Amino acid sequence: MPSVLPDGDPAPLDGSLPAEAMASAAGRALGLYVHVPFCSMRCGYCDFNTYTASELGHGASRESYPDAMSAELALAARVMGEAGLDPRPLSTVFFGGGTPTLLPAEALASTLRTAVGHFGLVPGAEVTTEANPDSVTPESLATLAEAGFTRVSFGMQSAVPHVLKVLDRTHTPERVPQAVAWAREAGLNVSLDLIYGTPGESLEDWRTSLEAVIEMEPDHVSAYALIVEQGTKLAAQMRRGEVPPVDDDDHADKYVLTDKLLGAAGYSWYEVSNFSRGTEHRAHHNVAYWLNQDWWGVGPGAHSHLGDVRWWNVKHPAAYQQRLDAGLSPAHAREVPDAEARHLEDVMLRVRLSDGLPLSILAPEERERVAGLVADGLVEPLPALKAGEDGERRLVLTLRGRLLADGVVRTLLGF
Repeated sequence: MPSVLPDGDPAPLDGSLPAEAMASAAGRALGLYVHVPFCSMRCGYCDFNTYTASELGHGASRESYPDAMSAELALAARVMGEAGLDPRPLSTVFFGGGTPTLLPAEALASTLRTAVGHFGLVPGAEVTTEANPDSVTPESLATLAEAGFTRVSFGMQSAVPHVLKVLDRTHTPERVPQAVAWAREAGLNVSLDLIYGTPGESLEDWRTSLEAVIEMEPDHVSAYALIVEQGTKLAAQMRRGEVPPVDDDDHADKYVLTDKLLGAAGYSWYEVSNFSRGTEHRAHHNVAYWLNQDWWGVGPGAHSHLGDVRWWNVKHPAAYQQRLDAGLSPAHAREVPDAEARHLEDVMLRVRLSDGLPLSILAPEERERVAGLVADGLVEPLPALKAGEDGERRLVLTLRGRLLADGVVRTLLGF
């Protein structure tokens, strides 16, 4: 089942934001995340806030959901205006889930038009939807492209049938290149998402998946190590001994192979788990997350970040829709992280980027620990530290450092 919401302070029923926390929003880009919480079936590894038709219960449906999204977009525009935030057009829009493309393409297109009507859209903005390969058609992709979507991210996960079966994926390997071709014909950029480390997946299986991806020539590739979350079907199977446990060494071998094969095919890493052909094809919406820009999250369980305030919506689609039907904010709770928490986040997120962690972010005692990381081969030698466009010196992970990125963060912060 989906993971639980975090604790926090009560969120106002009208959605209002504390004025004193809004000053830091000036100059930040504004993104929009739209959560579509529907899936045709629950994958065994998934603990996202998603629901099959049988799990929705009363008070929520796919048919009524577009109206709920539109209602929250109107609330967002009102709340931001009342908080005194200057109007900012959207720099990125991302429809995630779940499977957004289980909704009719016109419903997604209409939601995008509503968002643009409230906020505007930066020229050339990235507008993405996630999709399963078997949840699209040539016609649906063409409708999305005509509405202003620029990019589709397909949940491929693997090109090997027995791996897809363990993951409970509904598509066949043959469907992926077909969906990619349709997206190209519609004029959309393409990202392919992969998962490595599935129980029973050999290194050669993983090579097969990578080679299949390279043959399709996507603009962007995400490759994530399988994390088995408590409460999932896969976690229960492991407890019962039905599938073998996750192996960290196996993950490392597969990541090294990923870097080697994708690098040789012209893809550069720009975040530990993400690779693109040129900076223009990076997932700019996700980059905004990693750089702590602002975004509003629409949908049940969606998280938002404006200025110094973070909040998250009620979890179940029925509760979400009931709040909005009553003219109330769907926000469940919120927090204003203190300086220490924001510093930890900055280090944890920015160290994962190939653009590097600016040394100025680190406290003096943290900078003193960099030499030890260089000696251990976890970050690039000091003379080679990357300079950003502003000329600032930055810490950049080596390949070994990417494998041990969490350890690098702990060392820098003295944990």
